[in-house]
Amino acid sequence: MDALRVSALREALAGSGWPESTLEFGGELRRSVAGRGTRGLLLVGTAGYEPWHLAAHLGDEALRSGAAALAPTLLRHVVPPGAPAHLAHGLRRLTESPRGTTVLVVAPGAADERLLERIQDARRGGAAVFALDGGEEELGPLAHQRLAVPGAAEEPFELLQHLVGSAAGAARRPLPRWRRLAVRLAGSPALHW
Repeated sequence: MDALRVSALREALAGSGWPESTLEFGGELRRSVAGRGTRGLLLVGTAGYEPWHLAAHLGDEALRSGAAALAPTLLRHVVPPGAPAHLAHGLRRLTESPRGTTVLVVAPGAADERLLERIQDARRGGAAVFALDGGEEELGPLAHQRLAVPGAAEEPFELLQHLVGSAAGAARRPLPRWRRLAVRLAGSPALHW
């Protein structure tokens, strides 16, 4: 989705709180994957919903923004025989994820017990868990950061995935302290005080 379309969608959602929520969620996601000692981004959906679209969008944003760590590894519930290497990662990868991994769970509906157990294993192992979900009770306590979309139909849920991906790609790190000081000192006298 291009920047003009995302901007138009944000305007359409003005006042709903979703643009601000997605900006915050996307920014936290980027900070999580771009931090020191991070081990990448694992993206997983439910047994009935694989987040292909968000995977592609985050990959595009990783290229555009120069934040290579935003490019996710898509985890699948069922890996068909002969799947290409980049599509051959199963849920087992969640339990094997090392400390510093970020896990993004996309679940428009209820997550099954198997997925919830694997997410809990990843969290216990030191992974940061992010959830973009339909507001189901079971997933909430497992997530460090959560963007819940209760009762969202498929189209708004897809829209929010676009906004989250764009926000993660656009999020900027704050200037280091010495750069903020230099900006203030080089600015107008009003900024000095």
